[in-house]
Amino acid sequence: MKKEVLYTVPSYFRDDMKILSYRFGKGEKSCIILGALRGDEVQQLYVCARLVSFLRDVEKEGGILPGRTVTVIPTAIGASMNVGTRLWAPENMDINRCFPGDAAGSTTERIADGLFSTLKLYRYGIQLTSFYQPGSFVPHVRVMDTGRQNPELGCEFGLPYVYVRKPRITDRTTLNYAWQFSGTQAFSLYAGKTHEIDETAAEQTLRAIIRFLNTRGIIRSENSPGHTASVITEEDLTQVSAGTAGLLRRVKFAGAHVRRGEQLAFLLSPTDGSVREVLKTPATGVLFFVQEGPFITQYSPVFQVLTGK
Repeated sequence: MKKEVLYTVPSYFRDDMKILSYRFGKGEKSCIILGALRGDEVQQLYVCARLVSFLRDVEKEGGILPGRTVTVIPTAIGASMNVGTRLWAPENMDINRCFPGDAAGSTTERIADGLFSTLKLYRYGIQLTSFYQPGSFVPHVRVMDTGRQNPELGCEFGLPYVYVRKPRITDRTTLNYAWQFSGTQAFSLYAGKTHEIDETAAEQTLRAIIRFLNTRGIIRSENSPGHTASVITEEDLTQVSAGTAGLLRRVKFAGAHVRRGEQLAFLLSPTDGSVREVLKTPATGVLFFVQEGPFITQYSPVFQVLTGK
């Protein structure tokens, strides 16, 4: 294992922030895994920390195949993690909306540029990411529909679903999008939770990455078999939104199988506890996403139901 400083953000008031990487093996730049790009992505950091520990043992046992290199970057936003803010704290900006970056731009754009100069060199790129809303997903692989994606490769992670999503205008400055246009096969992994550690989902995500590295001929290690993945799109998801605002009391959680008309949650008055609305599933399927925030605003999405898979 070789520990390296990829990029340094100077500071006038405290120690410089260093973005660290952990490199295993020698030869072709085969795969790079990036963890937390936001300051609340604790689960993503945790999975990468476990992956570094695992690959260190694999390398000692000769399990990194000859001519292959795999690199792990646990976090690129350590300063924001220290103060508990989701965005890059000094500028209140999202680094994952600044790729491929700008060496002469703002601090956030310079961080993205410094990162991407290394990230774009690898054949496969895996980002452990999170959703803009607080909540839980069924663990899955996500790729952008840019015309350069390869969802069949995404099936090699052995997670239940590979979600191919059409990019919006705001997605064109994300890492996944920039990676694909630099020639890297890019995959985003949603590891269940975000700001807290979910051991079950973390283990499933870790095993998925190991499975992919095994299948791609980068490492050799024993691992458990995965799922036969289904490729899904936005057309397979039905959204359940709140008709009113209130406190959210969920009765169903991510991964649950639900039938049309089944109760999912209650929206309560925050002052007298009366039920303002009962949210029900409009279709039979699996709860793909469940929002976890205690307060729900009117018309905000609360659930996503995966149908027909």
